[in-house]
Amino acid sequence: MATDKPLNLLDLDRQAMEDYFVRLGVKPFHGRNVLKWIHKHGVTDFAQMTDLSKKLRATLGARAVIRLPQIILRQPSADGTVKWVMELEDGQRVETVYIPDGNRSTVCVSSQVGCALDCSFCSTAKQGFNRNLTTGEIIGQVWHATRQMGRAPTNVVLMGMGEPLANFDAVVSAMDLMQDDLTYMLSKYRVTISTSGIVPNLYRLREVSDVSLAVSLHAPDNDLRDQLVPINRKYPLEELIPACRKFVKNDKRRKVTWEYVMLDGINDSIAHAKALIRLLEGTPSKMNLIPFNPFPGTDYKSSPPERIEAFRQKLMKAGIMAILRKTRGDDIDAACGQLVGRVQDRSGRREVSLRRAQAEKVA
Repeated sequence: MATDKPLNLLDLDRQAMEDYFVRLGVKPFHGRNVLKWIHKHGVTDFAQMTDLSKKLRATLGARAVIRLPQIILRQPSADGTVKWVMELEDGQRVETVYIPDGNRSTVCVSSQVGCALDCSFCSTAKQGFNRNLTTGEIIGQVWHATRQMGRAPTNVVLMGMGEPLANFDAVVSAMDLMQDDLTYMLSKYRVTISTSGIVPNLYRLREVSDVSLAVSLHAPDNDLRDQLVPINRKYPLEELIPACRKFVKNDKRRKVTWEYVMLDGINDSIAHAKALIRLLEGTPSKMNLIPFNPFPGTDYKSSPPERIEAFRQKLMKAGIMAILRKTRGDDIDAACGQLVGRVQDRSGRREVSLRRAQAEKVA
């Protein structure tokens, strides 16, 4: 006789956890207690949850599990950054990065196995795409980082593998868990979602979640962004910029963080900087300038430091806060755009890319 698969409680945020315990015939506060056991205390064995009755613990043992991704590789960097490769239940792998900064720390979390958006300068995109992560697989990365480092991170950024807004429901649920007082207690300014610009889901996100926004911009006009960030062909800048502006409206502390990878001879001229200034006029902005991190098979090169600085100064003089992001973890391929995991590509894009590359070599 077939039995239902046990429910993974790691997939449940507070409301879902309370609802589940009501369905079990007990008070919702038991759900809150279990949430604390899992996330605040790191307990995954129901038998150790001593403020639950023996009967309830037995019921949970029969009907539920707490299934985490498994760390199969830990890579420390010379600069203190740590990368973990985590294997999921189906054998897929994702990567998670911990970045220390004095008393602060950031965990960079993946939201998909691979990525379907095919940004031309990103190693992750070249691996193809398999599937979305579940809420439990996303928050499980934060759970592991907290246990590994001995304390919860002060910041979480969804900037790892994948496009978070293409996995909307699971990402929103995971971000709710990150901010919950019973779990990781991160403020809305300390959880950042990074998107390439799925405009309809930006508007949806504003209605249901209160987090910080980072946008992979990388170009000041549609022609160039179409080449670098193909999703721009569907949601061009004249749609993306107003959506971002609305996202931060009515909160004076908030700015849109624009991610801009500096590509030698591609998007790094003073003319590009001037076009950016015009594009972002009227939008509360902070610009992260990112030196390009190379990966095998790419023809891109990072802009020279003096050109990056001239670009930065031009933005600063126009009143746009511009920061040169320090490259962290590049010796372990943990820097921006270098995460690859192990992707059993279901999109077919990797095979197409290989055929295209072979054809170009023959030509």
